[in-house]
Amino acid sequence: MIEKIRRFLKKKLHPHLYDLLKNIYNWSKPVIRPIQNFFFNIKLKRVQANHEKALKIIQKKEKIKVAFFVIHESVWKYDELYRLMEQDKRFDPIIVICPYVVYGEDNMLREMNQAFNAFNKKGYKTVKTLKENGTWLNVRNEIKPDIVFFTNPYKLTKEEYYITNFQDIITLYVPYGYMTTNRPIMQYNQLLHNLVFRFFLENQFSQQQAIKYSNVKGKNSVVTGYPGLDKNFFYKRNPSPDIWKLKGNRIKKIIWAPHHTIEKDETLFNYSNFLEYADFFIELAQKYEKQISFAFKPHPILRPKLEKLPEWGYERTADYYHKWETLPNCQIIEGDYTDFFLTSDAMIHDSGSFLVEYISTNKPSLYMVRNKSILRGFSPFADLIVNCHYLSFNKNDIENFINKVVIGCDDYLKDKRQQLIKEHLLPPNGKSASQNIFEEINKLINKHL
Repeated sequence: MIEKIRRFLKKKLHPHLYDLLKNIYNWSKPVIRPIQNFFFNIKLKRVQANHEKALKIIQKKEKIKVAFFVIHESVWKYDELYRLMEQDKRFDPIIVICPYVVYGEDNMLREMNQAFNAFNKKGYKTVKTLKENGTWLNVRNEIKPDIVFFTNPYKLTKEEYYITNFQDIITLYVPYGYMTTNRPIMQYNQLLHNLVFRFFLENQFSQQQAIKYSNVKGKNSVVTGYPGLDKNFFYKRNPSPDIWKLKGNRIKKIIWAPHHTIEKDETLFNYSNFLEYADFFIELAQKYEKQISFAFKPHPILRPKLEKLPEWGYERTADYYHKWETLPNCQIIEGDYTDFFLTSDAMIHDSGSFLVEYISTNKPSLYMVRNKSILRGFSPFADLIVNCHYLSFNKNDIENFINKVVIGCDDYLKDKRQQLIKEHLLPPNGKSASQNIFEEINKLINKHL
């Protein structure tokens, strides 16, 4: 939030006024921070006391209501955990679709309906917070959850569905994506990270970051592995390749997954190449129309950002997405992407989380480097992941990857990826991340019996 305010002020204010405000802010930090910490610690002690009371209440219940708060369907990582709870008579899980309020009502409704329909199709117990009569669901009074799982740490939804409204309930969180960028404050020290009862982390490196940077010193963190990888490691299935538009044994299947960070200011974390390569990928699809089936997997925030961008706007964005829906060898993935990952031959992307999520399939993945400085923005752990990727710096690099690695099957990084998976990506205890999380929840509940 502070970084967004900084960029806004720098853009709007005269440089001298901006520098003055910046100096005042920097001068005041040593004075303000101890006061902020004092009041936060008081709040934290109250929340922790509330958690202890909530655990004692849960322990006496025959049924424990668990609400999974979801904003975007595509960041849902709780499939196996939901099923484990569904199969246990003590738990009563439900998915609560919360509004994404950042980019207007049309986008909010599109995201909510997409998620609601997808989870209903899977047979999950699902409810939208926006009722048919236009009023909003009061989760506390109408669902009365004993446990709330969050799927996003940011304030992207209405206040009623943020952690500040559930400080007397057991709250849990798994990161919506595998953390790869070197932004520890954003990833481990937001309000939600500190207030949740348990923060389930993917590996020891992440826990060390939480211990170092969070206000609670990582005391609420537990290393369980990342549930988004469970389907690759523990719940493998063989989905039909018929989900791809272009069919045939000789057809190669490639996912292009552009990130949403299309902002033009050059930072270590604006790594999207979309604006430069959008037309190029349409050209590639047309050029390889008989050889490759392409799937466009945009970040869910990319579309509303493009609609607000002056040089794109609503009509150009709609036309571009329509091309991906109608070209004979192209399609869009806007929801659950698991089956596409499992049936694809390769991925081309500039995402952060997909660096790990796709590489765990041990299929070739090309990371599009916007500029070389971007590579300095990854965490030390993520550097290991990036080194198992093919890299592109221009259009020729992308096409060489398609021809040599994908079509030509010269995947010389395969063994290196396999070693990475074995040494760094498998969850602890020889169990899936979902099982580790489920057992941790049961341990916490039974501990108070």
